Amino acid sequence: MSPSAINTVASALTSSTTQASTPQTPALFSLAGKTVAITGAGRGLGITLAFAVVEAGGHAACLDILPEPSNTEWQALTKLANQLGTSASYRRCDVTSEAEVTQVLDEISREGDERGAPLNGMVACAGIQQRVPALDYEASDFERMLRVNVVGAFISVKRAARILKDKGTGGSIVLIASMSGQVANRGLTCTAYNASKSAVHQMCRSLAQEWGQYGIRVNTLSPGYIRTAMTDELLAADPDVEKTWMAGALLGKLGVPNDFKAPAVFLLAEGSRFMTGADLRVDGGHCASA
Repeated sequence: MSPSAINTVASALTSSTTQASTPQTPALFSLAGKTVAITGAGRGLGITLAFAVVEAGGHAACLDILPEPSNTEWQALTKLANQLGTSASYRRCDVTSEAEVTQVLDEISREGDERGAPLNGMVACAGIQQRVPALDYEASDFERMLRVNVVGAFISVKRAARILKDKGTGGSIVLIASMSGQVANRGLTCTAYNASKSAVHQMCRSLAQEWGQYGIRVNTLSPGYIRTAMTDELLAADPDVEKTWMAGALLGKLGVPNDFKAPAVFLLAEGSRFMTGADLRVDGGHCASA
């Protein structure tokens, strides 16, 4: 090998080593300088994802139909935000009301601009669940399920996308779907809920196709069976359901809200910048065993 060729190779190796030693990967999972709006963030999975946003350096703007968030969790969240130099705010908002959603998200956007942390992401986590056999399910309840889980999600992400488009900044939208939108759940009579989450999956793909031109990414995060206040009520009413769920749990356990913090941050941050119209399923292997 000629001296010039040796020098070229050495230069390339030096450059590669320098790049490898630069802490680039952590920055891909940072939400510093960004505000993320999270619906359904008064308790459960939603407020857990608000913790994730703050822990990643972002500002969490929480929305929920509850008059007040879970007191213990909220105190812990605001304390953490103060320690990290970020913020967490809470607003009551009915996601099925387009007027309310528009007003609240516009306020969040203005406040983000004022603090130098513009609105850059949205997590549509608000949702309801009912366990009723299909033959006994009232049409009005089915309509309500779709109104909250599908229309409410659409109203929320539509306004967020309008803000991001008008700013010209792009951003990331995460719709909380479910593995229940992809498989028939054994031991769980929730046809309306499952149908609503299947609709969320297709809504994600369609919105990704429309909004990609504006630099807006749209993805779904699909939890498997997890322990939340909502699922605990279902299991308390019928303990045998947990046995059925565990039969398909390849990791031998059900999920907990904290299992979804890292996946949510990944979808919101730059680490997933080439990902849109996709689903990130975190189900402990349940669908693999279905």
